[in-house]
Amino acid sequence: MFLAVAGIMTFSANIASAQDEQAAAPAQEQAAEEAAPASEEVVDLFAGSGEEVPLHQALKTKFIEGGAGFMSLIIICLILGLALAIERILYLSFSKTNTTKLLENVENALKEGGVEKAKEVCRNTKGPVASIFYQGLLRMDQGVDVVEKTIVSYGSVQMSLMESGLSWISLFIAIAPSLGFLGTVIGMIQAFDAIQAAGDISPNVVAGGMKVALITTVGGLIVAMILQVFYNYILAKIDSLTIDMEDSSIRFVDTLTKYNENK
Repeated sequence: MFLAVAGIMTFSANIASAQDEQAAAPAQEQAAEEAAPASEEVVDLFAGSGEEVPLHQALKTKFIEGGAGFMSLIIICLILGLALAIERILYLSFSKTNTTKLLENVENALKEGGVEKAKEVCRNTKGPVASIFYQGLLRMDQGVDVVEKTIVSYGSVQMSLMESGLSWISLFIAIAPSLGFLGTVIGMIQAFDAIQAAGDISPNVVAGGMKVALITTVGGLIVAMILQVFYNYILAKIDSLTIDMEDSSIRFVDTLTKYNENK
């Protein structure tokens, strides 16, 4: 949420500066025209020496042309979606556990100090796998069958925790292009209103209105594609953690079975 608020504040400051620059552009162009040399040779001499427009300035210009209302909503979807995606990636990264080492530590703890020693090992280890092992060890006195059922049930709880927030990311993926299409439709309506007011189908009126309308669609599609990449990456990490969790749980049950047989 801190990332989202910071992004929105930065975005608002950029929009304000972009609008000021857009308002000052006509005056600067008029001054440049008055100061331009009258000779065509001089104009041709400096025609190819103009600097390219920076990327951030071009994005600000396109943002203003697309309409601050719909483009602001699209950018807010991007900021909130990225904030949730980064939070999920950090959570899943911290959830990664070396399950092979954890199983070895639990097995050695069972041999040296019994179930209580194994519980301490799980308490001192981060990650969902260690939490699942701890819940299973809490019911060790009820038999391995109860431990296995507990592992399955608590594994579902950990899966839900890992998938928390994904529904909001998918919502922003769906809303961003929808807002873009809505802005396009409204822009087309405004273009046809301009044609009706002018009483003539002028190419400049039609092209200008369609350009402004299509910018919102492009913005919405770009935001959706960016968030979709993060969404699929998060799903891949969840699948990897789930496979690791299931495999380690099976080996953990085998370890407890051997421990009961050797007691």
